[in-house]
Amino acid sequence: MSNIKPKAPAAKLIAENRKATHDYFIEERFEAGIVLEGWEVKSLRAGRAQLKESYVVVRDNEIWLLGAHFSPLGTASTHVKADPVRSRKLLLHRRQIDRLVGATERKGYTLVPLSLYFDKHHIKISIGLAKGKKAADKRDSEKDRDWKREQARIVRNRR
Repeated sequence: MSNIKPKAPAAKLIAENRKATHDYFIEERFEAGIVLEGWEVKSLRAGRAQLKESYVVVRDNEIWLLGAHFSPLGTASTHVKADPVRSRKLLLHRRQIDRLVGATERKGYTLVPLSLYFDKHHIKISIGLAKGKKAADKRDSEKDRDWKREQARIVRNRR
C-alpha cells in the first residue's frame, strides 16, 4: 500500500457574482461563514442561490449580506415562512471586521459578495474589499480580456 493520502475535495461552487469583477477592482478577498436557516441550507444544496444584486453592509460592527436570493424548495417545511431575500449575518474574526469597518468608512472602499461555496461541510461566502471602476476602466479590462483570448487562440492554432 502507498502512503499517499487522497487530496481534500475542492470547494464546490454554489453561486458566483460575475458582475462584481466587472464593476469593481477587487483589492482584497475574505472568506466568511454565513448564518443560515435549515430551509436555506437545503436550497443551497440544490443550487438555488443568486448573488447578482446582493451587497454587504456594516451595521453595529457586524457584517451583513443583503439582497441575496435563496429560492425555497417546494418540499421545505410548511410551518416555516421562507423569506428568500432576508438579511444574513456573516461570520468573521473581530480583527477582520475592524479592518473592513475602517476601510469602508475612511478609505472609500465597498464590500461586495463574490462567490458562495461549500468548503467541506460548511457553507462559506467570499467577499471582496473593492473600489468602483469608471467606464474607461471597464473598457480597458474588456480589451485586455479580448487580447488574452486572442493570444490563446493564436498559440493553440500554431501547434
